[in-house]
Amino acid sequence: MSIMTTFIFKLIFRLLSALPLRALHILGAGLGWLTYTFSTQYAQRMRDNLKQAGLSSDSVLAAAITEAGKSIAELPWVWGRSYQAVLGSVVECQGMNHVEAAQAQGKGTLILTPHLGCFEIVGLYVAQYMPFTLLYRQPKLRWLEGVMCQGRERGQAKLAKADLIGVRLLYKALKRGEAIGLLPDQVPSGGEGEWADFFGRPAYTMTLVGRLAQASGATVLMVSAERLARGRGYVLRFDPLPLDFSQSVTHQINAALENTIRACPAQYLWSYNRYKVARGILPPEVTGEK
Repeated sequence: MSIMTTFIFKLIFRLLSALPLRALHILGAGLGWLTYTFSTQYAQRMRDNLKQAGLSSDSVLAAAITEAGKSIAELPWVWGRSYQAVLGSVVECQGMNHVEAAQAQGKGTLILTPHLGCFEIVGLYVAQYMPFTLLYRQPKLRWLEGVMCQGRERGQAKLAKADLIGVRLLYKALKRGEAIGLLPDQVPSGGEGEWADFFGRPAYTMTLVGRLAQASGATVLMVSAERLARGRGYVLRFDPLPLDFSQSVTHQINAALENTIRACPAQYLWSYNRYKVARGILPPEVTGEK
């Protein structure tokens, strides 16, 4: 990508960030329907995933299309507005006492943020109170990485790339009693996950959560960030996720994910290819795993 093209994209991103959140959500709703209408693969995956979850009603589908577009359109606002403005958009936070209790134990806090609602805002919110390290993957659009890192690394937040060095940084943060963040429904690279049931179908699920929690004794929390209508802001919910290490941790995580999604089904990113087969991994029908 040329320097001029990169400049233009960044300029557009900056201009969009100046718009009110409500306006961006209106634009996002239109974007969601445009994408659904003109991308056959996108539309089919969304319908298939909703059907797999038993949520294939027309009303849920329509809401999911709209909310998916909002999740993209609000990014310039979340990453580009002042830190205080972004924090002020959280109109309610339920369960923050669980985070405080976990920090008091001094063994760290493992915060799981699924692709639901404005999951980008969770790390920024937590980072106003304590050090927070978020594992991330580099975006395909290289110009976007600088914008993303600048938007995410505010307060006491810092990023760790999804590689061996990044994982070590997570272990060290937990050892210091700090908080870390992971997307538990993100399909891991080959060899870094196992097949576990997700809405009745095997999904390749990261094992890193279990390894980190067991090694550190950290408290595990599942968090959602519900997007309110008409750009009124967000509601955060922190729920404890006690893990039984004598049982499959990935199955426990996916079960908790299902409960979280069912509480706000329209705002889950149903277009995400949750059931894809990672490179170098045999599909579940070959391995016989569930």
